[in-house]
Amino acid sequence: MPAHLVLIDALNLIRRIYAVQERPFLLNHELAENTKKQVVHNTKQACLQALSNIIDIHQPSHALAVFDSQQPCWRYQLYPDYKKGRKKMPEHLAQALNEIQDSFMNLGVDSLESEQDEADDLIATLSVKVALRAQYTTIISTDKCFLSLLSEHIKVYDYFNRRYLDADYVQQKFQVNASQLLDFWTMVGDTTNKIPGVAGIGQITAAELLKEHGSLGAILACDSLKASVKTKFEQANEQIELTRQLLTLKQDIPLGFNLKDIRLAQEPAASEMEVEQSLEH
Repeated sequence: MPAHLVLIDALNLIRRIYAVQERPFLLNHELAENTKKQVVHNTKQACLQALSNIIDIHQPSHALAVFDSQQPCWRYQLYPDYKKGRKKMPEHLAQALNEIQDSFMNLGVDSLESEQDEADDLIATLSVKVALRAQYTTIISTDKCFLSLLSEHIKVYDYFNRRYLDADYVQQKFQVNASQLLDFWTMVGDTTNKIPGVAGIGQITAAELLKEHGSLGAILACDSLKASVKTKFEQANEQIELTRQLLTLKQDIPLGFNLKDIRLAQEPAASEMEVEQSLEH
């Protein structure tokens, strides 16, 4: 039986659960001081239950919770306005993250955090490395960035809506193929992370251009574009390069551990033992 790695986008899971636990106690969009501990406690319990449910649903052979760095990642150095205006994590929740990681470990699920990369980059690196060995990964997240990784060996699962975000989902939502998503987002930008796209190119136009030409490279090289569209791309030449760099998930981060280090407590099958080679490089 092939190895099946579940990668949990930890802060995506935790912050969404926290928002649900916090909502009944909010007063004028603020949380009373004397209820913060209760909300954090409820969040920790709900996160632990969610992790247990994830393991039951997917029956993975390996699992890992991946956290963002506590320091600004490399994308902020490239583009200071990255995620500008996004609501910060409440301090009382941030202080509880270590306890949540410890509770995950009680279920046999270790945590990983990088000093300079985002969880998205670590998850992409792990997923691709495992896929190259013809083994399987399920990413637990509602973050659309992972949809560009979809393949035979990489799936994305929305735990809150209990559904896979698959190729059909991508086609219905964006009108492009998963392999075209990076080009699509480079054109339209990513409002969630405050990354601008090509001014004047919206989702409908971007999808139509990709359907006709196949890729952003082919679009930029095309001599028969409408003059108004061609001008928009020419004026956004430098922006396109920056946006694509910001949106591209790193897939080559040195990890420094073996797949066997994150195996759940069970005897591995022979095929799993063969694939549990170093992920360091």
